[in-house]
Amino acid sequence: MSAIPTITVTPGAAARAYGQTAAGNPGLGTGGADFGATLNRAIAGAIADGQQADHQAAAAIAGHADLTQVVMAVSQAELALQTATAIRDRFVQAYQDVMQMPM
Repeated sequence: MSAIPTITVTPGAAARAYGQTAAGNPGLGTGGADFGATLNRAIAGAIADGQQADHQAAAAIAGHADLTQVVMAVSQAELALQTATAIRDRFVQAYQDVMQMPM
């Protein structure tokens, strides 16, 4: 069995990392903006999938769409919603974990 490596963070190193992040260092702290943009695109995609499913269902009711297309659109919208729900649940759990950390 291999030994678990120990990570030691000195207060000075932590302060430098925080300072670089707070200063907007291009090498650090830019993940938040990229992550936010990615999340916005994912949400927009989920909304578009839902709208496409609605459109396909309406077309099927009017007799202008194939049932297979409707099922595929609804399945894709359902998958997007399940993915968004799973991501939300992970964010809530991460937030709760951070809030329970001792100060």
